[in-house]
Amino acid sequence: MFKHKRGIALLVTLLFIVAITLSVGVGLKQVKEAAVEIQNENFMLQTSVILDDVLKLLQNSQELALVSKNESSEALYVFLAQSSFIPFEAAGVKIALEIFSARSKLNINTFGDINVTQGRENKKLNALKLYLNTYGVNIVYADILMDLMGGIKEDMSYNSEIFYEKPYLFRDYVISSTHLEELNDFYMKSYHENSLKNIDFSNLFSFNRDKKSKIDVNYASVATWELMLGVNQLRAEEHFLGAGMYSKLEDLNLNDDEKLAIKGFRISYFEPHLDINIEVIDNENVAKIHFEYDIKTKKGSNFSYEI
Repeated sequence: MFKHKRGIALLVTLLFIVAITLSVGVGLKQVKEAAVEIQNENFMLQTSVILDDVLKLLQNSQELALVSKNESSEALYVFLAQSSFIPFEAAGVKIALEIFSARSKLNINTFGDINVTQGRENKKLNALKLYLNTYGVNIVYADILMDLMGGIKEDMSYNSEIFYEKPYLFRDYVISSTHLEELNDFYMKSYHENSLKNIDFSNLFSFNRDKKSKIDVNYASVATWELMLGVNQLRAEEHFLGAGMYSKLEDLNLNDDEKLAIKGFRISYFEPHLDINIEVIDNENVAKIHFEYDIKTKKGSNFSYEI
């Protein structure tokens, strides 16, 4: 029965790939005919057409509509397993489309959602400090992070001097990995040590304004499991290998300490949010587009472009 389902899912995914190729190909052909004489502007227009076509395909996708309607974690897992990387070529332009869960990493801005009860710090922040200590990073890093998402303080009562050195740095929430690099740069220069290089930030943190966003445990990265549960990499990999089979807390096979630790985080077994990466190559021109896509609302957000 499971093989039958996977076969159907594979067929549907292939149809999804064919639809993307045909749709993008038609759009790019029209662009090339209309603006062949202006190379740079043409490339900008090409990337815009590709983005629009990918968005329309996602919005019109019947398989994603069924995933949303049924709230099926199994269907979403199979779809992502088959569609994680789709390379194709249309009208002479090479395109690579990557689709992942947008809830596989910890949203760094959730650490800014701190509630202090009876003088005790939020469990989530404590878990971050424990994780930092494991990798040899001074826990003052967490204090500096709080500065980066604590807003403007007229009395300058910050935990660190980061805004004396970087006065124009945005401080309401962490926007991107580039924004986080400003913090990392300040920390390394101030404390004269490079232990931050031991941390896999690319697989640990995501960046979203929603401080109440959840982690989908069916896609949680090894680094995410490490921080959430306060465990070593080997134990985190055990949880990671169970991906796609979690539908309730009992499925996670947590020990008592891990059950206590995970209470500090908002987790879910089905989060209909996709992480979309598009790379476009036309001769020497390269564009990278990233955004999140909400399967339920059929809307994209957090768009970023690099050309």
